[in-house]
Amino acid sequence: MKLDHIFGKLWDIYTSHNPAVQQVHDLFIKEGERVVNDHIAFRTYDDPRIGIDVLARPFLANGYVEKGQYNFEEKKLFARHYEHKTDPEAPRVFISELLTKNFSNFLQETIRRITGQIPLSDIKSDELIYAGRTWEKPSFEVYNKLKEESEYAAWVYVFGFCANHFTVSVNYLKKHNSVEKVNSLLKSNGFLINDAGGEIKGTPQELLEQSSIRAGIVRIDFTEGYFEIPGCYYEFARRYPDENGQIYSGFIAKSADKIFESTNFYKKES
Repeated sequence: MKLDHIFGKLWDIYTSHNPAVQQVHDLFIKEGERVVNDHIAFRTYDDPRIGIDVLARPFLANGYVEKGQYNFEEKKLFARHYEHKTDPEAPRVFISELLTKNFSNFLQETIRRITGQIPLSDIKSDELIYAGRTWEKPSFEVYNKLKEESEYAAWVYVFGFCANHFTVSVNYLKKHNSVEKVNSLLKSNGFLINDAGGEIKGTPQELLEQSSIRAGIVRIDFTEGYFEIPGCYYEFARRYPDENGQIYSGFIAKSADKIFESTNFYKKES
């Protein structure tokens, strides 16, 4: 599979999980901006059949290499990020996995049960990256019980394999060339900003600033009926040069920790 096909498929599924994403993208285009993706992020569990190394396969086959590793102690996650060897505008790929051994027996048993249902053909396929939920229809009761321990675990349980978020590179924006200006534009057009840890995560001194809109609320068919839950969100990142003049290309764990909370449940305004 070629990268254009992979990213196109991911985008189509992603926007179906939050229609506001396309609206934000179109707003930037209307403002005369060129939208370049800083990174695309994925979530999974630490089962070796579906872990980071497995989801990274189609990207490694298309010129990506690993560039960094990250530990999230509070969220109990491990992550790696990858970059393309030759294309500076190719989005970074950020893949995290939940360290399930650090959770209750209920969570571990639930994850073992659903991952045991994934067809071997899906596990072996590079299309796993956008295969969605490849196990039983989710239970709203189980979703809520997982959410009490880990919102991340509950989100993957419902949505499966897909992009959790895309990220606009603020560095390529001309008129809205700061995270403050991006947030102001979004708020003035009715989009909700994730304010966990402040609307802007990170500082110029840390070489990375990030913000995000709240995940869109989507209607999901559970075994008990239809319920509305948070889906996917859109992120915005501005990177700064280090003391050698090189643009910082990694991630800051404490900032990403709060960005993860963009999929936390919130009341949808009427």
